[in-house]
Amino acid sequence: MKKFIVLFSVLFIASCASDETYENINRDPNKPTNLSADALFTSSIKSLFDQMESTNVNTNVFRLFAQYWTETTYIDEANYDLVTRNIPGNHFSELYRDVLYDLKDAKSKATSDTKKGMIEVLEVYTWQQLVDTYGNIPYSNALQGSSNPTPSYDDAATIYADLLIRINTAITQLDSSDEAFGSSDIIYGGNVNNWKKFANSLKLKLAMRIADVSSMAAQSKSAAEAAILAGVFTSNSDNATLVYENATPNTNPIWLDLVQSGRSDFVVANTIVDYMNTLNDPRRAFYFDDNLGAGVYSGGTYGASSPFSNFTHIGEMLHDPTFRGVLMDYAEVEFLIAEAKERNYTAPGTAESHYNAAITASMEDWGVSATNITTYLSNPSVAYTTASGTWRQKIGLQFWLAMYNRGFEGWSVYRKYDAPVLNVAASSGLPVPTRYTYPVSEQTLNGINYQAAASQIGGDLLSTKIFWDIN
Repeated sequence: MKKFIVLFSVLFIASCASDETYENINRDPNKPTNLSADALFTSSIKSLFDQMESTNVNTNVFRLFAQYWTETTYIDEANYDLVTRNIPGNHFSELYRDVLYDLKDAKSKATSDTKKGMIEVLEVYTWQQLVDTYGNIPYSNALQGSSNPTPSYDDAATIYADLLIRINTAITQLDSSDEAFGSSDIIYGGNVNNWKKFANSLKLKLAMRIADVSSMAAQSKSAAEAAILAGVFTSNSDNATLVYENATPNTNPIWLDLVQSGRSDFVVANTIVDYMNTLNDPRRAFYFDDNLGAGVYSGGTYGASSPFSNFTHIGEMLHDPTFRGVLMDYAEVEFLIAEAKERNYTAPGTAESHYNAAITASMEDWGVSATNITTYLSNPSVAYTTASGTWRQKIGLQFWLAMYNRGFEGWSVYRKYDAPVLNVAASSGLPVPTRYTYPVSEQTLNGINYQAAASQIGGDLLSTKIFWDIN
């Protein structure tokens, strides 16, 4: 159930209130309030996809942070002003309120271990997004409402360690002979084997995220190797996707902002266009529009006012209301395994073979022809043995290019690999932020715990690094 709220209660904003309190606040006498586990599960999936897919600058500016897009007229967000529109608060409340609350309620009503395992996978995914956005967050004492209205913040590395335990639990719960969510599972339609692959792929992602943390290196290696052995994504058919519909409210939220709004707020950024032009990347014809002429692509200067008519527009595929949303895909998994091989983790194949498979998966998913894929992979600036830079730079650049339209992951790739080189914002002169600042509501309504958390991470700043961002 998508919950629309005109005014949040002080208690909720400060603490992510209990589901019981929350439902009481938002009870509509004309609609049922005692929702089933199936309905809550569907609702949470839709809310999670919508939040991660959206390009509304009030809620999601990750495509800007990754410098895939830039703004045309109002350029505050491309220059990293997050306060004016309360962007950190909106993202924070969306994931706690419309995802984690519904998942918590669904789990309490689930009638099988397999259903609980499916819920747990999404919970782990969402908690990771929150940690990777803010750092330390309310976790062990969150979602308790009036019993704990001002929850303390947990250490981000400690949360990651717990998420690895939780994903292992979820994997053991997923049993294809047990009752699963059926049609209410709008990702895999109740296919438990696909959920197992998703869970193992998420475990691999968690493991590789912490690979640079010396105190967690052994844990990273063992978890990654176990995930790969157990079975991660092996093709694009395994991708965790949501097929949107033609009519609101079930269209892809990108369509709402690019088409239904009637606005022209974004063009592609010179950052990605310049890299792709240099490499003659065939995905340009799918990522971008040809409004400047066939094969002509010119990105707006990142962070500067970029008149809509003067620069390359967003590709037509992204203007389709039914364009699929993605939480995780095969290309991402293959890049992670390529990194694992460079770290001498046990896995089949070579770093080069997984790097090539990742690029191929991305291009196939966007519709690039086999001939153009082969040509691209043979480009000396792309080929793994001849491309310039360290393995981090090679993988980082191609990983970042593949995550176009998955702004959060593109931003995370940049933070993790320190590649590719991104631009400073033209107007503010600021470098790419390494985290969101905490919501203003946390500062004012959970002040003691907010201050403690800010101190523990080294300051509530855009430049403070998440614990795994070592280099």
